Amino acid sequence: MAQNLSAGSLQRTSLRDQVLDLVRQSLVSGEIRPGDIYSAAALAARLGVSSSPVREAMLTLVNEGLMEPVRNRGYRVVPMSEHDLDEIYEMRLLLEVPGTLRAAERATAEDLAALRTVADEIKAAAATGDVVAFLDADRRFHAGLLRLGGNRRLVDTVLSLRDRTRLYGLDALARHGMLDHSAHEHHDMLDAVAAGDAERLEEIVRHHLLHTRSDWAEPDEPRP
Repeated sequence: MAQNLSAGSLQRTSLRDQVLDLVRQSLVSGEIRPGDIYSAAALAARLGVSSSPVREAMLTLVNEGLMEPVRNRGYRVVPMSEHDLDEIYEMRLLLEVPGTLRAAERATAEDLAALRTVADEIKAAAATGDVVAFLDADRRFHAGLLRLGGNRRLVDTVLSLRDRTRLYGLDALARHGMLDHSAHEHHDMLDAVAAGDAERLEEIVRHHLLHTRSDWAEPDEPRP
């Protein structure tokens, strides 16, 4: 992974939000995995910050159901099963496909230009195999597109579902230069929005979501 959980990654917004962003990315990419216990003090030392913002970030993840406290030791990732991943994928289809189509109806030329900049970031991250940058830009792209639909709760729910998926297969795909196709799909979505082609847009979004279930995601528990 070109970028990982380290002090050099802290660059924007409040320390608590920066730590939260980094831990989320490390959860999704699989750098932080179920079974291991992470103390706020140890993570704070790795990041070069005090324990307070780290503890606040971890408690946020506990409240979201992504981590669980371990008495006198720290925090542990809540494991995901195949069934959990299937349910998340189904919910994302139900929410993200119509949400994206609705957002497309409201998108302006300025909106599309801003999103193309983020899509370029995704493509650049895929080309260099930077999984953390890929995930960060991908999250911002889809959140930005969905927000155009005007339903804040839908956006928050979709982002929460995204954060629960563990994309352990991304590192291997990045090493073999196989993220480019998915990266290009973001530009394809914007082209479909600009052309007013709702049918094509739905096709791309459904195929794009399929990556997160069939190609990238793996359960935290071994298959029977």
